[in-house]
Amino acid sequence: MAWTNPGACGSDLVGHLIPGKTLFGALPDGREVHQIVLADGTLSVALLSLGCILQDVRLAGVAHSLTIGTDDLAAYAGPMRSCGSLIGPVINRISGGTAELDGERFDFKRNQDGQHTRHSGAAGTHRLTWDVAELDETSVTFETSLRDGEGGFPGNRVVAARFRLTDPGVLEMRVAVTTDAPTWVNFANHSYWNLDGTETYAGHRLQVAADRYCVPGPGDLVTGEVLPVDGTPFDFREGRVLSPGDDAKLDLNLCLADRRRDLTKVLELAGATGITMTIETTEPGLQLYDANGFTTGGAVGHDGRSYASYAGLAIEAQAWPDAPNQRRFPSIVLRPGRAYEQVTRWCFSRN
Repeated sequence: MAWTNPGACGSDLVGHLIPGKTLFGALPDGREVHQIVLADGTLSVALLSLGCILQDVRLAGVAHSLTIGTDDLAAYAGPMRSCGSLIGPVINRISGGTAELDGERFDFKRNQDGQHTRHSGAAGTHRLTWDVAELDETSVTFETSLRDGEGGFPGNRVVAARFRLTDPGVLEMRVAVTTDAPTWVNFANHSYWNLDGTETYAGHRLQVAADRYCVPGPGDLVTGEVLPVDGTPFDFREGRVLSPGDDAKLDLNLCLADRRRDLTKVLELAGATGITMTIETTEPGLQLYDANGFTTGGAVGHDGRSYASYAGLAIEAQAWPDAPNQRRFPSIVLRPGRAYEQVTRWCFSRN
């Protein structure tokens, strides 16, 4: 079956998308993908039912999108699969493609170098078409279910993801999960940000409230060692301007806390054009990826250009990576009768 892609909603005024739900296209297996646009006059965002993708973000008065995205549905099922997606049940890497829980060993799809599991393999929620359970002009709730044993992960799980414009310039994401058996849960949005609409995010100033980082090893897996950021290229506490390609490689977890906590401001990203994004989250970690080697496979972005390396900075609020195999890391185990909820809030402003 061929791809069909009638296109996105489009724009009315500069910086605005037209609110509502429309057909975005169909996947080769026939699954329909819808685009949902939320708008409040200051901020408008477009989301896809495929992977809960945050496809477009527009601030009133700004002519370009603030996030990396495309109107090409085929790209989202290919090289841009993780771009803007909500990834779970366990984002990031699980070393060796295996883990033990309550004395039982579980094996997962080894989709990284044939040895490790990345973004939950074929069971990743970014590959699913989610149901739209609730919708109004400023909020949408997506729902899906994950079967026991799917991708090797235990438990029948029910997942709800609510995206809501809470205040002018503010987008909030709430992800809730329940399970009928002990399992692992670690969800995160995987958007790439470029607030200036330029070829790369060079010139953006990044500040992160993290005093430690998980030491990366071969294959970008964590070694289990956690070190202070003092004196390293990963110290963003005072903020500094980014120069991708010249800076140290970024594909690592910054440690914000030792456990999930109340919603806390953790990051500020400021573009050279005067647009600022702050992030608040409940999560104890923040994965940064510099998009070295990023490709769209030929698909064009919102401005008609193809993205390349360093097109946007990936910022992923989540628990620390490889937690199922790192006993000293904050646990991501979810048990029956308990509820998982992660909250992340993006706040946009313009000078």
